[in-house]
Amino acid sequence: MKVKTFEDLQVWQDARTFVKSIYELTSLENFRKDYDLKDQIQRAAVSIMNNIAEGFETDNNKEFRNFLGYAKGSAGEVRSMLFVAIDLNYISKDKFDENYKQAINVITQISNFKKYLHNYAVKEKVNKMKMFIIHLLSIN
Repeated sequence: MKVKTFEDLQVWQDARTFVKSIYELTSLENFRKDYDLKDQIQRAAVSIMNNIAEGFETDNNKEFRNFLGYAKGSAGEVRSMLFVAIDLNYISKDKFDENYKQAINVITQISNFKKYLHNYAVKEKVNKMKMFIIHLLSIN
């Protein structure tokens, strides 16, 4: 399937699912009372999917990779805040494990996508250099 919009990206879809999970998690009794932590983890989760979308819309490989880096950073921030939530007994070990696993899944996908885009860019540069060399050789 050809990707035409950011909504077609599996990583964006999984980030969206992760955001929903974080919002459900932060609606739990103890968690929702800690307004600062609740707001911060929600903002960081939303930032993951928004940076993937924004990067896609730049139509620029290098910029997209930069935005994927921001998305990965936000996913790491959410992952870190999950530890705060479990340490303060806001969430159960099962909820922690479930959301931690989702965070790792999104982070892994982002890392793999960044590598793919980097390798694609390198391949494009090599092909352009080959075409330039062929052109130079044909002149002589």
